[in-house]
Amino acid sequence: MNEAKFIKYIPQVNFDENEMNERSSDFLDFIRKRRTIREFSDKPVHYQIIENAVKSAGSAPSGANQQPWHFVVVRDLKTKNEIRIAAEKEEKEFYENRAPAEWLNALSDLGTDQFKSFLEIAPYLIVIFEKKYGLDDNNNKVKYYYTKESVGIACGILITALHFSGLATLTHTPSPMNFLNSILNRPANEKPYLIIVTGLPKKHTKVPLITKKSFDSICTIVK
Repeated sequence: MNEAKFIKYIPQVNFDENEMNERSSDFLDFIRKRRTIREFSDKPVHYQIIENAVKSAGSAPSGANQQPWHFVVVRDLKTKNEIRIAAEKEEKEFYENRAPAEWLNALSDLGTDQFKSFLEIAPYLIVIFEKKYGLDDNNNKVKYYYTKESVGIACGILITALHFSGLATLTHTPSPMNFLNSILNRPANEKPYLIIVTGLPKKHTKVPLITKKSFDSICTIVK
């Protein structure tokens, strides 16, 4: 280990055990209130909230600290319209031809369809790109490691940061999403990973009545 490249870690907080338990319980109660919505208000949201959330996502751990992500924040109405048109084209093909019956059946209780008006109505779209490889100063390829895992962690932090700020979100993944490179002028080494739609919920918005799996069904304790 090259000691010259390391600095002393100084914890930012030092909670006692009771505080830790209380904070973890409070966070659990808070994050359980997060719901995916599909009906957004067009009410403006201050840009600094979005920037802070993206900065939070950018703090995520990543393979070899290569940070293989790029975030594009879209609030321009014309661009959002282009994204909606392209996404609905792919979604129409998905619902009518690509999706097997069991997939459509799994989606049936969620109220989804090929029409994606939220892509225009919500004040912000955050498009996350996965960098499949990097480029050095001479434009040579630089191998990146664990890119999907790293970008997935960053997206989780981004969704949590937006929820913590009081905004609602929707994760949207039209397939394929290559049209995003063209519309948003992103390079060939970046692959569209996810669209996060965010803003305030429309008044009287409804969400599906769903439950989450029990703790015992998602976690095994090895003693």
